[in-house]
Amino acid sequence: MSNVYEERATMIAAGELQLFVPFGREHCKNHPNAVNLQLRQLQPASELWSSDGAAGLVGSLQEVSLQERQKESWQLRKGSTVTTDEAEYEEELYVAGHMVIWSRGSKSQASYVYKAFTVDSLVQQALWCNFTVPQSRKDEKDIIEQSVCIVQSMCVNVHTVSGKDFISPLPFQVSTLWPTKFGLLFERKNVTSDAPMSPTREPLPTLFSMLHPLDEIAPVVCKSTGLFETVRLQYVSDSALRVVFSCEEPSIIMTYDALQCTHTVWALRKVTPEEQSTVLKCPGPDGPAPTPMAAHSFLGTHLRNVTRLDSPGSPLHCHALHNQSRVPSSPSLHSRAHSPNISNMAALSRAHSPGIAAPSFTGGQRFNISCHSPSARGHSLLASPNSTLNETALLPEMEPILPDLCIEQLWTETTTTHREKSCQASKVFITSDLCESRYLCFLVESHQQLRCVKFLEGNETNQLIFASVTTIPAKDAAPLEDIDALLVLETNGSLVLYTGVTRVSKVIVRCLSPNFSLPNHLPPLNTPLENVSTPAKATVQHISRLEEADMPSPVSEVRSSVQHHESSWLDDSPFQQAAPHIQALRDPVSNRVTLELSSGLMQRITVPEVATSELVKRCLQAIRFILPKDTAMKVLVKWYNIYNAPGGPSMHQEWNLFVTCFMTLMGYNTERLAWTRNLHFEVPLSPVIAPKKARPADTGSDEDWAYLCASDYHCQALEHPVAGLPGLEPAAPPVGMEDGGPVAGLEPSALLFPHIPSLFYVLHLLYEDLKLDELQRSGARALVSLLQQLARDLQLEEYIDLYWRDYPSFIKTFKEACVIDQAQMGLMNWPAYLRSEVPCVFGWLSDCLRGQDVPPFPYLPSICERTKLLVLSYALYVVGDENAVSANVSKYLSRLSAGQKKGFSEPALRRQSSIKPSAPSGCLAEKLVLWLTSAGFMLKDLESVPFGVALPIRDAISQCREHPCSDWSEEVCALIGRQDLTKQAHKVSLAKGKPMVGLNVPLEPPVTNEADEEEDGMADLHPEVTGLIWSQDLRLQEVRRLLQSSRPVRVNVPHLPEVSDHEYIEEKENKLLQLCQRTMALPVGRGLFTLFSYHPVPTEPLPVPKLNLTGRAPPRNTMVDLNSGNIDVPPNMTSWPSFHNGVAAGLKIAPASQVESAWIAYNKPKSAELANEYAGFLMALGLNGHLTKLATLNIHDYLTKGHEMTSIGLLLGVSAAKLGTMDMSITRLLSIHIPALLPPTSTELDVPHSVQVAAVVGIGLVYQGTGHRHNAEVLLAEIGRPPGPEMEYCTDRESYSLAAGLALGMVCLGHGSNLIGMTDLNVPEQLYQYMVGGHRRTHAGINREKHKSPSYQIKEGDTINVDVTCPGATLALAMIYLKTNNRSIADWLKAPDTMFLLDFIKPEFLLLRTLARCIIMWDEILPNEEWVTSNVPQIIQENIGLQEEALVSEDLNMETLVQAHDYIIAGACMAVGFRFAGSANLDAFECLYKFARNFMQSLTTTTTSAATVSGPYNLQTCLSMVLLATSMVMAGSGNLKVLQLCRFLHKRTVGEMNYGFHMAHHMALGLLFLGGGRYTLSTSNSAIAALLCALYPHFPAHSTDNRYHLQALRHLCVLAAEPRLLVPVDVDTLKPCYAMLDVTYKETQWYDETTVELMAPTMLPELHLLKQIKVKGPRYWELNIDLSKGTQHLQSILSRDGVLYVKLRAGQLPYKDDPRGWKSLLAPTVNNRNPEVRTFKPEAISTFTSDAALVSFAEYFCKASENMKHKQETVALFSAILYECVTQENPEMLPTHISIDQAVKALERGELSETFCLWQMKLVLELCESGVLQQRLRDTRRQSRGLLLSSEFLPVMKSSADRALDRWLCDNSRALQAYVSGQPTNEDADTSMLACFLVYHSIPSFRKMANTELEESSSFPELLLKFSQLGVPVRALLRLSPLLLHVGVSGSGLPF
Repeated sequence: MSNVYEERATMIAAGELQLFVPFGREHCKNHPNAVNLQLRQLQPASELWSSDGAAGLVGSLQEVSLQERQKESWQLRKGSTVTTDEAEYEEELYVAGHMVIWSRGSKSQASYVYKAFTVDSLVQQALWCNFTVPQSRKDEKDIIEQSVCIVQSMCVNVHTVSGKDFISPLPFQVSTLWPTKFGLLFERKNVTSDAPMSPTREPLPTLFSMLHPLDEIAPVVCKSTGLFETVRLQYVSDSALRVVFSCEEPSIIMTYDALQCTHTVWALRKVTPEEQSTVLKCPGPDGPAPTPMAAHSFLGTHLRNVTRLDSPGSPLHCHALHNQSRVPSSPSLHSRAHSPNISNMAALSRAHSPGIAAPSFTGGQRFNISCHSPSARGHSLLASPNSTLNETALLPEMEPILPDLCIEQLWTETTTTHREKSCQASKVFITSDLCESRYLCFLVESHQQLRCVKFLEGNETNQLIFASVTTIPAKDAAPLEDIDALLVLETNGSLVLYTGVTRVSKVIVRCLSPNFSLPNHLPPLNTPLENVSTPAKATVQHISRLEEADMPSPVSEVRSSVQHHESSWLDDSPFQQAAPHIQALRDPVSNRVTLELSSGLMQRITVPEVATSELVKRCLQAIRFILPKDTAMKVLVKWYNIYNAPGGPSMHQEWNLFVTCFMTLMGYNTERLAWTRNLHFEVPLSPVIAPKKARPADTGSDEDWAYLCASDYHCQALEHPVAGLPGLEPAAPPVGMEDGGPVAGLEPSALLFPHIPSLFYVLHLLYEDLKLDELQRSGARALVSLLQQLARDLQLEEYIDLYWRDYPSFIKTFKEACVIDQAQMGLMNWPAYLRSEVPCVFGWLSDCLRGQDVPPFPYLPSICERTKLLVLSYALYVVGDENAVSANVSKYLSRLSAGQKKGFSEPALRRQSSIKPSAPSGCLAEKLVLWLTSAGFMLKDLESVPFGVALPIRDAISQCREHPCSDWSEEVCALIGRQDLTKQAHKVSLAKGKPMVGLNVPLEPPVTNEADEEEDGMADLHPEVTGLIWSQDLRLQEVRRLLQSSRPVRVNVPHLPEVSDHEYIEEKENKLLQLCQRTMALPVGRGLFTLFSYHPVPTEPLPVPKLNLTGRAPPRNTMVDLNSGNIDVPPNMTSWPSFHNGVAAGLKIAPASQVESAWIAYNKPKSAELANEYAGFLMALGLNGHLTKLATLNIHDYLTKGHEMTSIGLLLGVSAAKLGTMDMSITRLLSIHIPALLPPTSTELDVPHSVQVAAVVGIGLVYQGTGHRHNAEVLLAEIGRPPGPEMEYCTDRESYSLAAGLALGMVCLGHGSNLIGMTDLNVPEQLYQYMVGGHRRTHAGINREKHKSPSYQIKEGDTINVDVTCPGATLALAMIYLKTNNRSIADWLKAPDTMFLLDFIKPEFLLLRTLARCIIMWDEILPNEEWVTSNVPQIIQENIGLQEEALVSEDLNMETLVQAHDYIIAGACMAVGFRFAGSANLDAFECLYKFARNFMQSLTTTTTSAATVSGPYNLQTCLSMVLLATSMVMAGSGNLKVLQLCRFLHKRTVGEMNYGFHMAHHMALGLLFLGGGRYTLSTSNSAIAALLCALYPHFPAHSTDNRYHLQALRHLCVLAAEPRLLVPVDVDTLKPCYAMLDVTYKETQWYDETTVELMAPTMLPELHLLKQIKVKGPRYWELNIDLSKGTQHLQSILSRDGVLYVKLRAGQLPYKDDPRGWKSLLAPTVNNRNPEVRTFKPEAISTFTSDAALVSFAEYFCKASENMKHKQETVALFSAILYECVTQENPEMLPTHISIDQAVKALERGELSETFCLWQMKLVLELCESGVLQQRLRDTRRQSRGLLLSSEFLPVMKSSADRALDRWLCDNSRALQAYVSGQPTNEDADTSMLACFLVYHSIPSFRKMANTELEESSSFPELLLKFSQLGVPVRALLRLSPLLLHVGVSGSGLPF
């Protein structure tokens, strides 16, 4: 036995006590801090790395580290993690010199450096602080930034965990910083010069706050109550006030007043607006003296000046109020608080004014004059002529700084005598005791006292009430928060544990001196005998011994020589000989604390916990809940003393110890009860509970022998040989309850004796709660033995009956009872609730299911949480009370009123009930699931709920799984087991790199080899998705082939014999030049094709495919080059194409990518010839929104280079990125480039013309849709700006005028006639004039001067040149009146209907006018041929068909008519394209396609006169526009017919085919496959404006042509693109797949609400047209996205690559593998219901489910192996169950099925020793018969299936159970009869089956039946009536009635 004892004792001590050295200290030695670096510079490297391992360095470090050591400091705290799973750890913040080291470590992991900081000057203080970043939106929670603050003399560095760094300069010297809930508090250092101030000056505030490192430092306001209870508000300006403590929760600070020697507690809170205004208004308490205001203005303006000169810190402006009078012994009458100080002198000194003498921060070094006498200082302050004071005082007063925080006085220490006046508290902390009272404790070292102030939370939210003060004599103290205790170091040096102010016990720590190779014959320690722990001394708490740690004292570390003699060591440190004693405690974290010893060492000890076993913890909680506070405290202290070693070998033993302790406290003699006597303890216990597990001591005592003699072990040993020792029971247990006779009485004087009934009740409720947790069943069984004993002794038969029904065979073994006589019973407090119905949770749930009225179920708040959860779930779902979890909680739950009213449980209940489930209408199942999630209930919790209880919840879950809401939170989706929704809700932010698992792996397309792959720039599309969209053909490869520009082009020219070689070469080069026109136009289309498809790697530059303008001539593949000099190549031919190439490369970058400013600059090419490409790249970054990240400095840098292309790209890019924001900085940037926006006096800047065009369009983009008046006015004037004297203006004027028109249209986009404040500009009239011509109006503009001089090339006079202004004005009108359906404006734009007027207008302007008119009349556009031709005027329609006949009258110009007709048709087609952009509307497509074919035929067949009359150029233009319109409608769809048209036109390189037409055709191709099929066009106003800019119908004639339209604007159509591709992704394989969608359109004026079926991946229509989207079954789980609630959810899905997670249902195959659904495993079972199909092969399981557990279940339980031959039917049953669960898709029901099967089998064998599983079985059956289910089955509209359990399985099980019980009843009817009549049962009868019968048939206890007088009933109807009152089902009554009626008639129980 002694071995056990020894082993246990050593186990306690091991590892508990360790030497403590701050981790940072070790780390600092190796850290390359400033000192080390200086030393290394001093010494040559050879010395440093000499063979003795840097000994030289150590030597020179010697003095340094001694000084550093004194400055070191550190603090520890409990690691705060966001995730709860992480193990608990400690964090240390260590400060030494210039370094701060933040480290972490835990029991399982050694300490490691988390962050290390080195700063420039000495660190004064380092602290942790949490800053709150308030969110802009109301509903979002504020973000809390955890950070570490490092204080230096001039500034505070703040480093947050998320990686942000801030530096806040300090405007004054700071003494201390304090972390608070709101931010930092600064305490200003008291500079001596404050004291002798002249009385006229006000003192400055001493306490300041900073809510965030970017906020200003503001003074703190103080609200104090004075003597006469007047509340006063003022700044904290009393220099005698010092802060000693600050706390975040509750938000309080504690200050010490040095003059009055008192401590005060203040509440710290945000200041209210009233308080702000009060403080800023009132001049001061001393009456309206002028001085304070002067002081304010002086201080405010002065400090602002200072900070402006000296630091970026916040200017301070404070009003300080100070009351001169002091009243002793009262709370001081003036402001108090703690924080950094502003000394006005110090502040002045920072203005660097040499005329003022003042102490500066660094002492006096900054100034030569030092002042000592107040008079000299006063003189220099106010009268010195060269001081800054005079100037600053004359400045106007600046706005004051508003205070942020206010401190409000809560409590002030009262002192009666002078002796009690305390010094400043050296340590303050908040602790709570075991009963959850909270204390604020402060240690006053001068009195060696710890003063504890108890405080409570008041009724108002954050009001604290401070109660009594208790003093504890103490030298030092430290709180142990984990065990609600504090450790006190008493004056005599011993450690004592207190909880609150209750003393628990001594803690003895034996510190042996560390033996550093000491001789072993040290004298023995002179320990007084009291300190030796022997088992008999009960005071002694747990002793832990210092494991001899071989640690040197700190002194030795600084020695220069390492080798010493042993003797020298002993001589040096004589104090090592005596035992060191504890000097102080520091760094408490949870239950660990560091002891500082007198030897200078530090030891860390762990104080043991209150309990480790879950069961004991919960019992203690319940006991604490019900008992009065003082009693509870005594019990807990008593228990803690007994159980004082951490852990213990097993939960079992700890429980035994608890039972013994608990029963003894109630007055039992545990020796007298057989079952408690036999509880096994490895350490024996005496009848009086002695302290267990004491330590072996060096010297024993006599009492130890007595202790052993009295021990339990001794008695047990004696019991065996001798049969009946006096006072001991005989070994044979007494027979029967009655026969045994009284065993023993209880001791009425015991502490808990009066509380036995209430304790019994709470433990019973705890037992009921444990029954609801499968994992706590063993705990319930342990608890039941204690409960049955109490129930017997309290004579509560109903409870005994309940326990017997739960554990029939177990309870039968207990027979003893202790007699408590009536008088003693009277001494107990019998709570009212004990006499009412016995709470049985299963019975309650069963009543619910049977639809009976249920009383509220009692529960213990925060202890029986599971009871509460399940009871309310049943109330909500089974009873069907929608408000069960909100308003009607009290109907179903009755909270037990505790012995001590605790405030914490009420709000918890309220809080949970206030979480209103988001769906008010939804069905009960939804409500239940949402409520469970809000209560924190997870799937893993559900698994531990017994299967019968859990079934309704599982039922609700499976209902929700069928029809979930798309916007449920991730937790709800996880609970209902929809992984697809969980993954969807778990927003996978694509910013973190690859967009998603499946979509970004580029599979190598089979067409090209890898070398080519790299360069064509189109390799990044998602082949998995595109392969699903276009699975039948290789159209994507074809598009890549058409759009690639990086390989040489094939130049095929036949060599005719008559052509000389030289001419042949020229011919080849001319052909190549023709082909190059096409190659140069390709990048525009490629940019659209690869839009947003690539996520760049931040470490690599963006790959840009090169623009290859060479050719290869067959047959020999010889090179053909344009640079040979044989033909003339236009200069700068490639500059714009390479710009487009750069744009195309940049547009590949997806908006979600991580792009930094540095990466953008890193892509800048080295060579100048690539500058154009980079310019395009910048524009592309603007279009995808990344250019906002480019630093302003870089933007400025690029613009100053003066490179024209770069300026264009940058200006357009920045404007597109800031679309519609009216950003001022961008406006300034653009204005510099637009002379019209500069003031008239500004210097003429030489801005290239195209840059001006870009800047004007930029203004339109930045101010899009804002209706900004000034810009509109300027742009209106610019449309018609006459050509100036500059020569080049007259050439490209058209593009400038067009740009101004487009910009004006964008600024007023869609405003129509509601242009606010622009009526005087007459915008529409002015535009009309620009459109049709007429006299120029006088310019009322700013630039009047510039318009004076006439043009030198065109004689315009004072008329408007319509050719220049018409396009801009037309498009401006179109955009201003876009979609307004304004008929009057539209009529202005009608094509003229007389020949005379037609002659006056350019035919191509007719295209613009028709387009403009149609998009104004937006709602009238119809997608058919009739509507398109209806736009052609009468005169043209009539005469166009008469061409062949000679009847054409003379005055008709046929050419004009035909051209007008063609252009008008093209314009109308464009309008259809805009109206149906991105819709893939079939009618629109067919209509446009037809017109495109018509134009095509006119072009290709040269015979028709139409081609000759209208001219190929015009036809080609019209064809290009119609083709663009068609691909706008089909954008992103990759339509094959359009692709064929584009391919046909791609091949035409002869004739009129110029650069511009190629650009148009390839843009059409790009739009058709926009973003690789993932993007399409929007028809929002903004998108249409962008498309109008990009698709302007005049394309450039050659690659340098920008005359009519700036080429760069072609790329703006990106702004109209939006992602609308929905890609279903299988959540298991993470691969894209097919899925059926139902898309429902909202009703509109053109069509009713319609639903279409689409096979996804598919393009969705525009979201505002849709009502809902639904993923259809039967292959995939259904999923509904309701768009009537808002489109944000769907938009976020589409923007993240459109990934919609779907989950395949069991047994189904994806569409790809099984298009028709004939291969599905469920298909054959439907056709033929033959029996072979039912027993399916277990091998097939893998096709149904990937769940490893199910697969292995099939493997091991469903295959008939050799040894299972006799268990064929079990195997068959398991196979059937498995098949059922998997095909019905609730695999989680498998355990339930098997449990039911096992329960029934056990029942048939009669082996049920506990009725637990029978209860569950009964609940399952009752659920099946319950009203809820019947109702649902009747309700055929929702084709919902019945219960989760299969229809065949349950009836079979039910009948088996019924049969087994009926069989038993036949044989044992007497046992039942005896029970019913209340007679004692026969001893050897099988009572467990009786209990099963009673449970299964819901038969009430015999006491209840006796009360209803069943005996008198003579007929069945009477019985039926009485039993229905008891709630017994009829089927049970049918079995009972023969017995009862026989009993009633003859009194003899006949068998039947």
